[in-house]
Amino acid sequence: MSTLSYPATKFEPAGVVDLSSKLERERLSGSALKGFFNLTSRWGLKDDVARELLGGISSSSFYDWKKSPDRLLDVDRITRISFLIGIYKALHILYGDKLADEWVTLPNTNAIFAGHTPLQYMLARGLIGMQTVRKLLDARRGGI
Repeated sequence: MSTLSYPATKFEPAGVVDLSSKLERERLSGSALKGFFNLTSRWGLKDDVARELLGGISSSSFYDWKKSPDRLLDVDRITRISFLIGIYKALHILYGDKLADEWVTLPNTNAIFAGHTPLQYMLARGLIGMQTVRKLLDARRGGI
């Protein structure tokens, strides 16, 4: 009797990143912030909204980060940015660039959003809201 196994492949999935590791956060922080600022620009978000998506940071910190993004972020902020970048990527897979960049600010009839925008949903629910939106979009594109 033979045992079932997956066929041999050269593909090896990347391991899970340990965000509790300072070294990993140092490696990811600068590019995460640069990506975040590019994303908020593409989505047309005001700075106060962007600050809230980062977990409610002060204006002075926000502008300092914007001017010099090479810094160490904590686990919460890297996780938030990761969800947002995943949302951005999923939207650009699902829709054309124009709709993908407007989607978060458009009222949505999906039961999750109840007529509000996905952005309002994420702002009201924080990290869990971002995770929910990310899961919804990943499911729509067949990732889950």
